[in-house]
Amino acid sequence: MKSDGLQKVILRLHEQGLSSRQISNQLVGQVSKTTINDWVKMCRKFGELSLKSPPGPTTTKTKRLVQQVIQHLLRNKKKKSARKLAKSLNVSRTTIRRVIRDDLGLKSYVKRVAPKLTDTQKQKRFSFGIWARKNVRKSLVRKILFLDEKRFDIDGVYNRQNDRIYAPNREQADENGGIHRKTKFPQGVMVWLGVCYDGVTRPVIIENGTINHQRYIDEILPVTLKDDRELTGNEFTFQ
Repeated sequence: MKSDGLQKVILRLHEQGLSSRQISNQLVGQVSKTTINDWVKMCRKFGELSLKSPPGPTTTKTKRLVQQVIQHLLRNKKKKSARKLAKSLNVSRTTIRRVIRDDLGLKSYVKRVAPKLTDTQKQKRFSFGIWARKNVRKSLVRKILFLDEKRFDIDGVYNRQNDRIYAPNREQADENGGIHRKTKFPQGVMVWLGVCYDGVTRPVIIENGTINHQRYIDEILPVTLKDDRELTGNEFTFQ
């Protein structure tokens, strides 16, 4: 904060008709032109210049706030989102994000879903991985046929996170396709496909019902055997 004497000098020069640039030049850069403009505006508005505290907004990112964020994010078992944390600490979400990113060096990650394995299962998987690296040759990998099926229904695909409609209000958004309607039991088909190193098989479309072991043997297996022999020869492995 500048001294009271310097403020009085600036006001006196302003009353003499000097511009902010001229005042700044006379003071040889002791006070910036922007600061002089702010002081002059304050004097015109309130009739006096009283700077008991530095002008501008005060920062809320204090050491105490950083410790509170650490307490809530890292030490408490019950986790809070950045929005709820900002509300509980009575600060803006931007401040909370700056504390998390700049002061704590943390990033936000979503939880991933993974199989719940026992120690025995983990050891078996590890042992199988070692065996596969030593015994599975590249030529054998090229003869593996990967199989999968997917159901497609008439409701289509809807991504709640990324499918957005831009409109000035909710009503216009709904009119412009902002509602994705779904039926309770949508009609659809099951599509099966096989993929290997040398290409893909023909798709098999199951129109009525679902795939069970008998339909798999009757409708899918013949296509699999015929196409895979054409792609990889007589020796291949189902995955």
